[in-house]
Amino acid sequence: MAYEPIVGVLLAGGLARRMGGGDKPLKTLGGRPILDQVIERSSSQVDTLILNANGEHDRFKDYGLEIVADVIEGYAGPLAGVLTGMEWARSHIPKARWLVSFACDAPFFPTDMVSRLIAEQEKSGTQMACAHSNGRSHPVFALWPVSLVDDLRMAMVEENIRKIDLWTSRYNNVQVEFDNVRENVDPFFNINRPDDLAEAEKLIKNQTV
Repeated sequence: MAYEPIVGVLLAGGLARRMGGGDKPLKTLGGRPILDQVIERSSSQVDTLILNANGEHDRFKDYGLEIVADVIEGYAGPLAGVLTGMEWARSHIPKARWLVSFACDAPFFPTDMVSRLIAEQEKSGTQMACAHSNGRSHPVFALWPVSLVDDLRMAMVEENIRKIDLWTSRYNNVQVEFDNVRENVDPFFNINRPDDLAEAEKLIKNQTV
């Protein structure tokens, strides 16, 4: 069986209203932009990594990643980023079977996440796989079959679907459990508000992540 490359998409297309606007991934955490840490954790897990971001691309130019804006206008949420990644993968890496999405505001996700998602998908025979921890699903950390790209576009354009869970409920989707790896810290802790950023700083300072 021929090798099927895996494409990763970093989802940075939001407006970050709860952080007061601006780019959450460029906020400083532990003396470095959050995006630096997200790239470090994700790049080794996929064959190709792209950045889904809207607005001027120059602010991300130093990262050397392909930057792709939402293919659905109007800041349609992370599902639009997933569709963007799927369409990019189909056009640029036609042998890719899987797209993996990563949130850019969660700097502590596991470095073996992709391999575990794929292993559970193969074991269960489901169409997709999603990270789960502490009783919560994390649909922005998920494994997506590129073959569903046309179905997703139709759902977003013709049915105006925007919620990830609403779309994924149509398919077989295995929830992959990730235990807290250090001192009860959720590996998918995400930074939505200034208070969350302060908490993440404490976690780094205390070396619990």
